Amino acid sequence: MEWIIKAEEFDPDKVEWNGTRFLLGNGRIGVRGTLDEYGKDQCVAVNMAGVYDQVEGKWREPVNAPNPAYTYILVDGERYSLPDREPASHQEGLDFKKGIFFRKTLFITPRGRVEISSERFCHYSYGDLICMTYHVRADFNCEIEIYTGIDNEIWDLNGPHLKNTRLYEEDGVLISANETQEKKIPVATGEKIHVDFRCERQVIQENDKILHRLTFIAEKDREYSFYKFMTVEKGPGAAERAKSAALDFYEKGYEMLYLDQVSVWGKSWDESRVEIKGNEEDETRINYCIYQLKILAPRFDKDLSVPARGLSGQTYKGAVFWDTEMFILDYFLYSDPEVAKTLIEYRIKGLKGAKIKAKEYGYEGAFYAWESQEDGFDACSDYNVTDVFSGRDMRTFFRDKQVHISAAVVFGIIKYIKATGDTTILKDGADELIIECAKFYDSLLLKKVHSDKYEIHDVIGPDEYHERVNNNLYTNLMAKMVFEEAIKLLEEGELRSRFEDDYKHIFIPTPNKDGVIPQFDGYFSLEDATLDEVRSRILNPKEYWGGAYGVASWTQVIKQADVVTALELFAQEYDRDILKANLDYYQSRTEHGSSLSACMYGLLHLQLDEVEKAYPFFEKTSTADLVQGGKQWAGNIYIGGSHPAAAGGAYQMMIYGFLGLSFEDGKISMKPRLPKDWEEVKIRLKYRGNVYEIIEEGKRGTCTKIG
Repeated sequence: MEWIIKAEEFDPDKVEWNGTRFLLGNGRIGVRGTLDEYGKDQCVAVNMAGVYDQVEGKWREPVNAPNPAYTYILVDGERYSLPDREPASHQEGLDFKKGIFFRKTLFITPRGRVEISSERFCHYSYGDLICMTYHVRADFNCEIEIYTGIDNEIWDLNGPHLKNTRLYEEDGVLISANETQEKKIPVATGEKIHVDFRCERQVIQENDKILHRLTFIAEKDREYSFYKFMTVEKGPGAAERAKSAALDFYEKGYEMLYLDQVSVWGKSWDESRVEIKGNEEDETRINYCIYQLKILAPRFDKDLSVPARGLSGQTYKGAVFWDTEMFILDYFLYSDPEVAKTLIEYRIKGLKGAKIKAKEYGYEGAFYAWESQEDGFDACSDYNVTDVFSGRDMRTFFRDKQVHISAAVVFGIIKYIKATGDTTILKDGADELIIECAKFYDSLLLKKVHSDKYEIHDVIGPDEYHERVNNNLYTNLMAKMVFEEAIKLLEEGELRSRFEDDYKHIFIPTPNKDGVIPQFDGYFSLEDATLDEVRSRILNPKEYWGGAYGVASWTQVIKQADVVTALELFAQEYDRDILKANLDYYQSRTEHGSSLSACMYGLLHLQLDEVEKAYPFFEKTSTADLVQGGKQWAGNIYIGGSHPAAAGGAYQMMIYGFLGLSFEDGKISMKPRLPKDWEEVKIRLKYRGNVYEIIEEGKRGTCTKIG
């Protein structure tokens, strides 16, 4: 298969997208795949996991650290860098087998050709380390100046987040020492350089940058190289630790660190690579999705989870959404259970905040944050979208009404226990969490005078275009699941009896005469407009489709899988004809305005053995970061960045859908249904403390315990 994705030419319109698809990371830091000479205008970011800051009057979001990889060159006094000069040729890309970003650019000068190339990586074994090597060659004798160091001019969406900046050199290490605005958290980057050629060396400050200036007379056709050892630290003593770590890594040397990077990635791929015979393109796609998940795993810090846009920047405030439990968790359950446990522990730690939020709204139990930051703090604001016509912030109800988040947290815990067999997580706080979430849903229930059913009103389901609806199928089914899980944990008593009554009487919408279940009360009375009709009503390409005045709000057009998600999760409770009727009905009415949507449709098609209909949804979800396009704006709010939930959805389609794997009572069963050109699929996974190799060919499969 092809492990390298790349751009074969320079296109200024693809700078932001390339930064996302060539993303590097190791779980503690994410470094966008941008060129060495780029600055904040090209969306450079060294994103720090778990470090948040708020500037007065703006959204709270994760902190981007100063960029220690900043580098550009002058040839005979003229600067040669992108995007300011047109290159004769250019290539940049990502080797995701090794986690290495690379570039190679050729410039034509009045006197001849100058070629620069570089590579860099976030070290997979050292959470604070970025390594880089840079090479320059000219086919004529000339004077070359290289400027390389730390750029403290940072791309922020709602910043600036760093203050009290000190740029200095100490013991040969360039250091940028800062602190955040809100909590005064120290943030520092360090950089130590090794140069393998003779040159005049100076350290200079240029605006918000501290740089080495390397000046030398370049001989014709000789390559000149240097190596950078860069560290990113947070917390007390950050600057001293950044310096110390840079010196330590400098002593190890670039070659040793490079070989270690290749080795540790190789071992990681041995444990989780998906092999597909017959379709190398799909093999590349699914493994690229796995790469995107690997680089987000909080392997170094036990109090973190995976944000909705990963570590690709500050979009969505760097917050953890329902994406983690419903779409991302499954990969880690079967590849790295310790990381999966960390994701669950993050939610247990956030229980206190969830109880505070429930009380704030007048409810009992635990109402989890829709946009969760450290300690479960809800960063979701009341105004999440800007109206493109008036410029005013629009009131949205994501924080208030997306109550299905608490059920997602419970669902994740249940999946973790089933996959690992680890019930000790219950005693460590998960049991209390489940019961508190059940209390929350119990306090939401309403009963009409002449009905014996309990309803849930005034919510937003997965489809965010329709706000404040009653009896959303997905929400009610998930609440019922929470009651069921809480009942299992309780002995006989008043609380258990209460939850049993809730479980028995909660209202679950039923199919109409055509077998279609209304997404919520009154859904069928909305205008049954087509997607094309709704799209034709848009006056501004950045216009938000939902909210009070959105073009979809009063129609049956929905943002993403909602009823389909509910039926995919609870398919065993419905006849196949009901699944089929709803899949057909909602498919033509779904915009797929969320990257979470396609995989749910694909999975439900596969439940019905409709492999060829499922495949385009696999294509869509597995290429969310490989194909340019998708929504970059909600109103005037930037929402670009990577899509780890789509990557997780592609993985789910692979193991639950095409391979048809199910895991019950310590046993793995298989029902393969491969696309017609997939001759064989091989995958390794972990289940309840054992390692298995799954090989499926056509409609036959083998499952072998290998460790």
